[in-house]
Parts: sequence; C-alpha cells; structure tokens
Amino acid sequence: MLIVADENIPLIDEFFCSFGEIRRVPGRQIGPEHLRDADALIVRSITRVDAALLAGSPVRFVGTCTIGTDHLALEHFAEAGIHWASAPGCNARGVVEYVIGSLLLMAEREGVALASRTYGVVGAGEVGGRLIEALRGLGWRVLVCDPFREGEGHVSLDTLLAQCDAISLHTPLTREGEHATWHLLDEQRLRALRPGTWLINAARGPVIDNHALRTVLAERPDLTAVLDVWEHEPSVDRALASQCLIATPHIAGHSLDGKQRGTAQIYQAFCRWQGVAPSVQLADLLPPPWLAQLSLHASTEPDWALAAICRAVYDPRRDDADFRRSLHRDEAAQRQAFDQLRKQYPYRREVEGLAVRIEGESAELARVVEALRARLI
Repeated sequence: MLIVADENIPLIDEFFCSFGEIRRVPGRQIGPEHLRDADALIVRSITRVDAALLAGSPVRFVGTCTIGTDHLALEHFAEAGIHWASAPGCNARGVVEYVIGSLLLMAEREGVALASRTYGVVGAGEVGGRLIEALRGLGWRVLVCDPFREGEGHVSLDTLLAQCDAISLHTPLTREGEHATWHLLDEQRLRALRPGTWLINAARGPVIDNHALRTVLAERPDLTAVLDVWEHEPSVDRALASQCLIATPHIAGHSLDGKQRGTAQIYQAFCRWQGVAPSVQLADLLPPPWLAQLSLHASTEPDWALAAICRAVYDPRRDDADFRRSLHRDEAAQRQAFDQLRKQYPYRREVEGLAVRIEGESAELARVVEALRARLI
C-alpha cells in the first residue's frame, strides 16, 4: 500500500508505517503525478482534493487532519466510491485559546473589563461550541448565531451584530445555497458593527469580505480586528494586516496537541476502513508539557489568574510578531514565508494539559480554571 501525505502532518510515520510506504509531499504541490499508484491520500486544508487531482488514480481513502472539509470534493467522493474522513474538534482547544489570548490583549489595550462585553459567536460547531462553553463558564454574556443550526438559544446574525461588541467567527466556508458563508460579513454588515466592536476571524478568510473590511477599518478606527485567516492565502493583504491588532498565518489551532490529535483521528478512521484495530495511541506519543503545574493563592484576582494561566501556555503576540516580519518581503517571498511559518511552527501546548493548584478556597478561581479546561488539583 502507498499512502501520500502532506509533509507537514506530524506523526504520520508513527501512526501509518505498518500499512506500507509513505510518500511525503508539500501540501500545495500535491498533484496527479504523485497519486498514480497511491491507495490513500492524507492532507491538510491547503490541498484541494477534487476530481481533477484524483483523475486516473487508485486512491480509495482521503483523510484530512483538519476540522474543515471545504477543500474536499465530497460529492465526487460519493460518486467515485472514495471513503473519506476528517478530524472534527482536533484543534478546537487551540483555537479557543487563541481567541481568549486575543481578547486579553484587546481588553488591556483599551482598559476595559472583559466581563463588560457582550460576546457573539458565529458558528456553534466543534470550535464555536467549545468557545461558547468557555466564555459562559467565565460568567460572560454570550449570544450565538449558527447559519446551519436553528432553535432555542440562537439569534439571527443581524441581531447578534446589533447587540454584541466582541464577535468571533467559527463557521465553515460554504459558497452556495441558503446557508452560504462566503462574505457572510460583507460591507453592509461590517458597517453595521457597533461602535468599539472587537472582530476576530479564526474560521476561513472569505467568511469576511477582506476588501470591504480594509475599507471599513480605514474609516472606523473605533473597530479592532484580529485575523488569523485571509481571503487569498497564502497571499495576504498587507494593508489589511497593518490595520489589525493581531495578524497571524492561519495558526490559531496549531497547538502540538491539536495537530497530533488530528493525525490520530485520521489514523483511527483509516483503521476502521481497513477493518483492523488501532495499535498506536496518541497518549504514548505526546511529549510532556514544559509547564506541568501552576499554583495560585486563593486571594489571587480572577482576572489576573485568567491572564496568567492562558499566557503561561500560549500568547498570540509571538505569532503576530513572526508574521509581521514576513510581510516586508516581495509577493513571492511573502507567500513562501506564510507556508514556512506554518511548517516550522514553534512548540505550543494547550491549557488542558496544565494542572492548577489553588492554595486555599476560592470558588471564583475554581470557575476560571474549569472554564479554561485546565486540571484543578
């Protein structure tokens, strides 16, 4: 058996070597010539897998080590009898921590209390659902809109925009139909944002009309934007990036845990397809975290504890600084740097792996620890 895989997928050898040969190829360069004798293809979001790519190949399994599937031609898979799998939720905790880290910075910059904001989460799937849980766990007011879900507890997008002053986007990208999310935030909706709104996009770049956002931000300095995804990535609108408080190269979910969890989920799906029991466990492969435990006195201010716990594990300002340095290059070099920043992404763990001890009794601190999904001891 031959498995072709994006070269940036971690632990591919550890999980899949027992099945046969593994051929690693840069994700943006995978072409039909690499698949002529391949049985399986394992990718990330940068590889468009469609009929043209798979034409004439014997590939019968496609796995994407990502939550999203907008880069997969699922209708063609069904017609061609190709089994496929994604990794729902694999990087959700990493994205939640990216969002909370960004909120901390925006609150400090403007001198406002995070609890004073009304949060709007657009998309209540694997990522959005966990973010909603975390924000509500911290005691903050949250409104939810999901283009693909209706029911009690959900509001319309326009209602959310009218009532919320901190908005985070976590919807998949769809281009057609009643629930299309392409340019979900168009110029009209961007202009409708409340004064002083914080806007975060860690979903897909085209969910926001980037050209319109650049125009609106230029006219409204009261708005603050955080973008991890871009409409034409790896090309980046440099003027738009310069207007953002935080700008990063599609790495919100790039925690070590999340990336390796994605590979593990595809491995498990592959085993089911092959009809064999999994013999490799992710827990045996993850390295120990650099910071295993944190102690807080019961008198610690909850807001300080929130920032201390989050930043002890991850602070998005490092990624912002790395990304901005790459934007001073010419177009070709900038595109290459975008991929290199993702490929050579530094070590980053998740708060879930951190044990927190509270010296004394504090229900408020315990709530913060539990909302962040750290381990209370």
